[in-house]
Amino acid sequence: VQLQASGGGLVQNGGSLRLSCVASGFRLDYYSVVWFRQAPGKEREGVSCISDSGGDAGYADTVKGRFTISRDNSKNAVYLQMNNLKPEDTAVYRCATTNICRREVSGRYYLIPDPDSWGQGTQVTVSS
Repeated sequence: VQLQASGGGLVQNGGSLRLSCVASGFRLDYYSVVWFRQAPGKEREGVSCISDSGGDAGYADTVKGRFTISRDNSKNAVYLQMNNLKPEDTAVYRCATTNICRREVSGRYYLIPDPDSWGQGTQVTVSS
């Protein structure tokens, strides 16, 4: 049972990357999926979440209009298309399964589930 994030890399300010989150050993379409990130010295931020069917998706204000989350349940995968990347997007990005997408009390970010549902991360670095 494993989640694996990939697709990170080094891009220039304004560039694009597409992250993939692929599940193995279980059906990802049983779950909603949240993408979250953590930069050195900063709190984790749940930046986007998509429902199990893909019918509902949402974003933190910091990425809204630049990031698009999607899923292909036939491939057991969820994606995060990131456009117009900024240096402040630099972080390790991970995906995690959750029963339902919920925002933190502040409403700014999505709740991040317990670590046992996390996948391995992928580094995104945006140069200025």
